[in-house]
Parts: sequence; structure tokens; C-alpha cells
Amino acid sequence: MIRSKIAGIGMYVPSQVVTNNDLTKYMETSDEWVQERTGIKERRYAHRTNETTTTMAVEAAAVAIERAGITAADIDFIVFATLSPDYYFPGCGVLLQRAMKMKQIGALDIRNQCSGFVYAVSVADQFIKSGMYKNVLVVGAEKHSFGLDFTTRGRNISVIFGDGAGAVVMQPTTDENRGVLSTHLHSDGSEAEILAMFNPGTHANHWKKDAASFNEGEIADMFMSHAMIDNAENFPTMDGPAVFKTAVVKFPEVIMEALTANQYTAADLTLLIPHQANLRIAQFVQQKLKLRDDQVYNNIQKYGNTTAASVPIALCEAWEQGKIKEGDLVCLAAFGSGFTWASALLKW
Repeated sequence: MIRSKIAGIGMYVPSQVVTNNDLTKYMETSDEWVQERTGIKERRYAHRTNETTTTMAVEAAAVAIERAGITAADIDFIVFATLSPDYYFPGCGVLLQRAMKMKQIGALDIRNQCSGFVYAVSVADQFIKSGMYKNVLVVGAEKHSFGLDFTTRGRNISVIFGDGAGAVVMQPTTDENRGVLSTHLHSDGSEAEILAMFNPGTHANHWKKDAASFNEGEIADMFMSHAMIDNAENFPTMDGPAVFKTAVVKFPEVIMEALTANQYTAADLTLLIPHQANLRIAQFVQQKLKLRDDQVYNNIQKYGNTTAASVPIALCEAWEQGKIKEGDLVCLAAFGSGFTWASALLKW
């Protein structure tokens, strides 16, 4: 039986460290306020012009490819997860293929926000198990800092996010004690607007209750307008308490779904790598599943929420620190905008 395994892993975070105290120069906040609500102490910001989502992905991918013992020329498919692409289109997958001088291989872009990397792992897993590809590069990368509202008005969102990239090379294995055991993907769009970035977009404000009050000329001008910028409508929006309320339900559910499907219990887990959304969410999940501290890996304190990059960055760091060894049972889990949520259970 063919399974997919993670053969190499890499990460990249920018050198610029931004502390909570640094943010007080731009908004009314404090280190205590941020840590109490999120657990975050600092995050990394990419260089404004010299670093992009793609360039960070290249750095992480190069490490993953080297650790897999192959070269960029051996990669035969790319799955790239991000909500902050370099361009509105094309996606970052082809930009990564170009930058790394790969063959003219397929490149797939995943738009599942915080769940993006776990979704991408599931896609790669299926391609490998079908025999279609042998070396799939899976990337999660984000450059949030370029699109945040650095005012008191936007602090509830801006203090949370950071930049970075993580990548894995997935390959086939016939070793029954290694590889991805199963993946589990879910979505519920009934409350999609709770966590979203509406502009620029083609929605013509149909989601607004007063959208009918716009005349055709006004609506036609709303892909991007001066009014949007003046009213700060080109930044992400989030109902934090509503997101928290749903996340603490769906996170444990999807983790247990993976464990139950493979006849394991939470006590069997070597390590849970949750999406680094909020330390308080991770702590709630840990308590609900009755996991020990050494069974959960969190690094949001250092990097903030890097969305699609958070799971591979945490996975890579945990592996580099020796917290994951061959044969260990590892669960990747994420919840985010959409809403979407997902898990992947694997034997390292």
C-alpha cells in the first residue's frame, strides 16, 4: 500500500522582529493587552520591498528540498497555500516554479486561509497515493504586514498577524509505519463574512444590508475606489469572539475525527501541531483533549499568526528541536476563515 510521507521540511521567517511594544508607536495598545488576549509577544515582518510571499516560500522550499535529498529539478508538482499572494493573479505557485528554475510542472494554488496548508497536504497526499506524482512540494507562505491597518481602529487584527513561510516535500512510501494516515477537510460558509477581506473584490457589496441603496454607477466603481481607502474598507475584518466560539468547537472535533478514524485516542498522540491562531484557543483545545504540555507545540508567542504558514513553521521548528522522531504520531490541525477546518494524522 502506497502512502505519502514528509521527506523534507523547511521554514523561513524574516529577520525583522516586531514586539508588542513596537506596535504602541502606531496604535493604542500594550504588551500586556496583546499577550492577555492572544499570547503573542512578537512577530516577524518581511522587508517592504525586497521580500514577498514568493521569495519567502523559495527560502523555505530550498531547505525542504535539500533535506529531502533531492533538487528543485526533481519536484514534479507544487501546491502553494496563501491568502496573501504577490499578485491578484497569477498565483504564487507559478512564481515559485519560475524562481526555483523548476521544470514546466503543474502548480496549484490553495485559498483556504488558515486551513490552507493542511488542505494542501491532503491534496498532495491524494496525488501521491494515486501514483501521479513522486515529489510534491507543499508550501504555506504569508506576507500579512503589507496589508494591515496600523491604527487603533485596526488593532484587534493587526496585533495578531506575522509573516513567514514553511514547506515540505512529500514522497511515496510503502513503509506501513510511516506517512499520512488520513486527512479530514470541512467547511461551513454560512458565516463567511465574520472573518474576511472584502476589497478589492467583485461582490459589488451584495453582502451589505444596504447594498440595494447603491445605484449602478456607484456599484460599477467598487472593485477599488477612493471611498474604500478613505473608509478603511480595504483591510481585513474579524468578529474575534465569534471566531473563537466556533474554533474551540471545530478544532477538537476534527482532531478527534482523525484519531478515531485510525483507532487512536488523544493519549496516543506524540505531538499536536495546531494552527497558531491564538494561544488561548490552543490552550482550550489542549484542556478539552486532556493533553500534556509536551503533546502540544505552540510558537505563536514568537511569530504571531502566520495563517497558511503557521502549521509548517511550527512543524519544522518542533522537528528541528527533536520533539518529533521517526515513528511518532503527529496531528496537524487548523481552523480559519470560511469557515474551514481540517486535520491530518501521520506517522513520522
